[in-house]
Amino acid sequence: MKTATIPSLRVEPQLRQAVEEVLLEGESISSFIEAALRASVERRRAQRDFIARGLAAGEEARHSGEYYPADEVHAELRNMLTAAMENKQF
Repeated sequence: MKTATIPSLRVEPQLRQAVEEVLLEGESISSFIEAALRASVERRRAQRDFIARGLAAGEEARHSGEYYPADEVHAELRNMLTAAMENKQF
């Protein structure tokens, strides 16, 4: 597969210095930027999917008329979190 390039990025000298200060041993600015881009793409995909699931759930609730009180949902989420932490799944 051929590779592609990302356009050059002009930044203030302070930002470049901040990046250089946090680079790991053997890490280049290019690899840092690539990792940041990959993480940002994944975060945006996850956010888009989360919103889509929420909108679909809202639509399903409107169609079914089945709603749950917030305090019950919060209690269930707390129980799930507690169980995950006890099983070291979190």
